[in-house]
Parts: sequence; C-alpha cells; structure tokens
Amino acid sequence: MIIHTPTTEAQACAVVKSVIDSRVPLALRGGGTRHGLGRPAQVASTLSSAGLTGITLYEPAEMVIAARAGTPLALVQETLAERGQMLPFEPMDHRALYGTEGEPTIGAVAACNISGPRRINAGAARDSLIGIRMVNGRGEMIKSGGRVMKNVTGLDLVKLVSGSHGTLGFLTEVTFRVLPRPAALATLQWRGLSDAQGVALLSKALGSPFEPMAAAHLPGGLAGEEAVTLLRLENFPDSIEYRAGELALLLGEYGVPDRLEGEGVAAHWRDIRDAAFFAGTGEAVWRLSLKPTDGAKAAAAIGRMLPGARWFYDWGGGLVWLAVPADGDAGAAAIRTALKPLGGHATLVRAPDAVRAAVDVFQPLAEPLMRVTTGIKKSFDPAGIFETGRMYAGI
Repeated sequence: MIIHTPTTEAQACAVVKSVIDSRVPLALRGGGTRHGLGRPAQVASTLSSAGLTGITLYEPAEMVIAARAGTPLALVQETLAERGQMLPFEPMDHRALYGTEGEPTIGAVAACNISGPRRINAGAARDSLIGIRMVNGRGEMIKSGGRVMKNVTGLDLVKLVSGSHGTLGFLTEVTFRVLPRPAALATLQWRGLSDAQGVALLSKALGSPFEPMAAAHLPGGLAGEEAVTLLRLENFPDSIEYRAGELALLLGEYGVPDRLEGEGVAAHWRDIRDAAFFAGTGEAVWRLSLKPTDGAKAAAAIGRMLPGARWFYDWGGGLVWLAVPADGDAGAAAIRTALKPLGGHATLVRAPDAVRAAVDVFQPLAEPLMRVTTGIKKSFDPAGIFETGRMYAGI
C-alpha cells in the first residue's frame, strides 16, 4: 500500500488532488493506534499526518493551544503539564483495547471526538475544540473557528468535523481550549452495590452541587470480586475535603465510602478511561450511550440474551462498555433490540474485520438523517475519497 506523508498543507492538498479523478478511496492515518475503529475500508493508499507535527501556538494566559494534526498527544499533554494545564476531556488511549503500538495524535483526538471519564462534567473533545485547518475532498485548504471562542461565525464546521472519523476531510491543524490542572484529586469508593444501586448513587451525586468530575461503577468480577462504585473529586484540598464529607452524608443510604488517593487509584481510572478490562481478550467490544437511569436496565437485558457478556459503567451510567463473544454478528441484533425501547445508541468498537464488515458498526440512522449525512459527505468530499464506508456503507 502506498503511504503519502506530506510535511506541508500544500503537499497534502496535492495528494488529494492527485487521487480525485481515480476516485480510489484514501485511508487517513495518525499514529495508527485506532486502526480497528469503524468498518474495514478497501483502500489503495493512505494519507498520513506523521509529517505534520509540532505545536504552532501555546498561550497559557489565554488557555489555548494549537498543534499540527500529527503531533503526538503525549507531547501536547506534557507541554501543558509544564504550565499546570491540561486538556479538559481526558482523552482515551485505545492501545490497550486494540493491542496497537505507535503514539496517539492530537488530530485523531479531534477527528474521532475522543473523550474519557471527565466528559460527564467537562464536556467532550468537540466542546473544547475551537479551530481546525483541513484539506477537503476537492484538495482545497479550509479553516474554521479560530484561537478564541468568539471567532466561530456562520456554520460551526469545527463541531461537525469532530467525530466524523476522517470521512469529511484530512485535518492538518487543531486548536483546543485548555484548563488548569487540579491541585489535588481524591476518589470515594463504595463496595458491594448492585448495578442499579451503583448507578442510582452516581445519579444522585451528579445531581448534587458537590461536582464529581468522574463517576463509574464496576460490577463484581471485573476489577475484583466485589463491585465498586467510584466518584472522583478534583480541586483544592480544602474543597475536596468539604465535598467528600457532604457527599458521604448525602449518600449515606449506600454505606460509608472509602477514601482513595495516589497512583493506585489513578491507574484504576486509566483502566476505566481505556476500557482496559477488555484488553487482550477475543471479545467484541461495544459502547452503549443512553440515559444513565437506563444503563443498568439495558445491561441486564443484554446479559439475559447474551450469556457471558461483561460490562461496566462510566459517565454516571450513561456510557456502558460491553464485551460479548465475537462470533456471529457479535450480538448486534440483541444489543440493538435491547436499546431500541430506551432510545440508546450502540457502537461496535472492536471486532474481527468480518464482523465489522457485516454489521452496522455505528448506530443505524433513520432515513431522513441518512439523507442529511449523505448530503454533507458529498458537499465536503464529492468524489468520495476520504474513508468512504468507514462509518456507514457507501458514505
């Protein structure tokens, strides 16, 4: 396979123009750590952002950072950490789940809207993304947004492109709003609660004024024999102390929580962020998005239909990570049947190529939404060369 590695935006535009007439789809690649995400695509060449690296702007006082799309995520995070700042949305690292190597890139974070446990409070990656530069399917360089939130006028292409998985264009530079790093962190842990009890606890805590920044429930047998329900608090030590006490009182019906701090619990949150409990297994892995109050109900229904299914809850119960046997359609029919009356969405994150080619990897769209999606794709990529079929067959 031919791999194009431009080092300038002009070169990236030239690559795209060179394949338009042939209409041969291009795969887009950052660090190669999320290769298994989406439907398997039939492509003849790859357009890589590996040559587009470097931080192009960092204004700590303005809390904004811009970097070329191929810049390693780790470099961005290290640069921010030196000034006591961070990306607000705690991006997931897919390497454990896919068993891949390489380095996640900041462009892929934007393109795939990659977020972690802090999303429940701080928003998704697209909520912090304020500017992009991108090559469209005509080989034209376009930009949207800017380096301050006020610069977004007209159609908000920044939010549209984030989460499009490269199907609308090739990102060359992204700009994010950043936040100060918290001075301290602590986690409250309850043991032995059922899924329904755990999610109810998380919902009550998130509805309080005491601002948990992450909220997860791990059923028994996943990270230990006993189920654990976790709330992470961030801020200054005095603030954490007060809020921890108030939450313990508010949630007294669920028992007295343990107070956890240090690297051990930090590693636990990384495992939650990266769905690392399912690393190194042959299971198919799904992400279910639905109302937090319906999370346990959906998981129980799926468990009855798919013996051997395992799961855990993030985002207060609104995100259910699910692992099922990878045979057949990897449980797609049962999972979507269980979610249909609840209004939830299911995305197949990891499965063998044959399964990903045979089932709808992303939640099927209603016919009106599919028409809109097809129209948007054609307006950005009329020749259909960017990751065609990655999200939906033929698009």
